[in-house]
Amino acid sequence: MNPTATESREQTIDALSVGERFFLVTHEHPDGDALGSLLSMTMILQALGKDVVAFIGADDLPLSYEYDWLDVSDVVSQIPADVDERVVVLLDCGNTERSPFGDAAATPEHLVNIDHHHDNTRFGSINYVDEDASSTAEVVWGLARELEVPLTRPIAEGLYLGLITDTGRFMYPNATARSHAMATELLASGIDGNLIFRRVYENLPEAKLHLFARALSGTERYLDGRLTLSVLSNADFEECGAPPSYTEGIVDFLRAVDGTRVAALIRETTDADGESYRISMRSSDGEIDVSKIARAGGGGGHAAAAGFKSELPRAELIDLLCKQISEQS
Repeated sequence: MNPTATESREQTIDALSVGERFFLVTHEHPDGDALGSLLSMTMILQALGKDVVAFIGADDLPLSYEYDWLDVSDVVSQIPADVDERVVVLLDCGNTERSPFGDAAATPEHLVNIDHHHDNTRFGSINYVDEDASSTAEVVWGLARELEVPLTRPIAEGLYLGLITDTGRFMYPNATARSHAMATELLASGIDGNLIFRRVYENLPEAKLHLFARALSGTERYLDGRLTLSVLSNADFEECGAPPSYTEGIVDFLRAVDGTRVAALIRETTDADGESYRISMRSSDGEIDVSKIARAGGGGGHAAAAGFKSELPRAELIDLLCKQISEQS
């Protein structure tokens, strides 16, 4: 029998309280929630006197400009030799495929899985997945309160970062009364919420502005406007002088177009598997679950924000999106 949410929370609190040595990890290509949760949980455990090692893959460093103000000087990019002697805490990761461990066979025996994605595969020895939370940062905030760790400014900054990015600046349906109560408490701790907002969402590099212009000028509408999308090619990135991370935020502009129910940014990419596409989706009204669409393509995410990778030709990929949206509307 699977433990209840209360039992899972208690097991997690016990593991964090009793354990002495920890290894903290999040998913590949970490976003604001992943980074904020990872760094804040590291500091929470350190405040309890624990030996903590936090990990971000070498391919994800240095951090993109939105997050380069975060202090990752003590973060490692190699799995420590004594990882089997540590309690591993995996944050904001719906499955092991997106973690440094790669698959279930490589997953450490003592793994605490802390997340909020409703499609989390519950791969840990302890699984605390709060599907009602707006973000993993919100889950970590609750754990900090249970562990009676004071909210220092660095801890609160990381949690606020995770909160605002995963709620889309409180625009998404996952921003609840609890999310706003969390924001109130974090702001009351003395952080500068406006400064964090400006660091993440303003100070745009000129190359990102050009990439946005190209994406928005190439907007396409399907299903009588229910699907709004844009496609960026490898040539677009090269000609704009922009890295892939500069796509952050484009899909939110597409989401705001009148009549849109699902917005999608399709980005051409070339990696070890050859040429393919990465698709980022947002649900505009909360009635279409884009995580179901993502799972149909082999990915996952939230009901309001999800993504996947596909090797389908562009036309077939768009047909897949249209078919999946039509099945839900």
